Amino acid sequence: MSASDSLRIAFLATSAEDAQIARARLSELYGDTPPNEAEFIVALGGDGMMLETQHRFLGRNAQIFGMNRGSVGFLMNEYREEDLPKRLIAAQAALLHPLRMRAHSATGTTHASLAINEVSLLRETRQAAKLRILVDGKERLSELICDGILISTPAGSTAYNLSAHGPIVPLDANLLPMTPISAFRPRRWRGALLPSTARVVFEILEAEKRPVSATADYTEVRDVRRVEVREDRSITMTMLFDPDRNLSERIITEQFTV
Repeated sequence: MSASDSLRIAFLATSAEDAQIARARLSELYGDTPPNEAEFIVALGGDGMMLETQHRFLGRNAQIFGMNRGSVGFLMNEYREEDLPKRLIAAQAALLHPLRMRAHSATGTTHASLAINEVSLLRETRQAAKLRILVDGKERLSELICDGILISTPAGSTAYNLSAHGPIVPLDANLLPMTPISAFRPRRWRGALLPSTARVVFEILEAEKRPVSATADYTEVRDVRRVEVREDRSITMTMLFDPDRNLSERIITEQFTV
């Protein structure tokens, strides 16, 4: 028996029929170890499933290998049943760090959450949001009028950030893109690229008239007054990719897709 044949693998899947069928088939072929005892976690679904799995194992630095059984699979590998243990052994690791959000609400409470993709601020009503932006304690914009704004991780730069016309950032660039959503004033401001060490503060102006929510991936806080965001390097996440489809290559390729 080779080392790859004795790997302890846990299979997690979405409720979608294709994902459930794949989980049953792979479990039959390779066994199914409880996640807390597994060497590798195989997530079956789309990018949402990868995000959910990363959140589930945050702080454990689990080795997570995704296979696409969903509609969007940018963060997933191709689904194949054969030679899975060998693929896991040969896979290349992408090491990522989440964003930590501290959102202070109108009630005086503080909510702390982690984001693997992005932290976003969005207006709650028909009134545009008014925000003041500070980076490392220095005011950078005294007033931004917009529908919202977001800060993403490099891995998340191809998600909501890209849809908002933000830049795609390579994994090893040590940069965090900050991208406005429908900026009205200053109209020509297109955002910024910040060093990964930056500590960003958003202060909500005219908050009673122009309420704003803050969301770290899928954790939302309503009626915020102040939101602090920074990269948390004390936490490392590991995603595994086939060598011919590693995440760094995908991010570069995405920039040349027309």
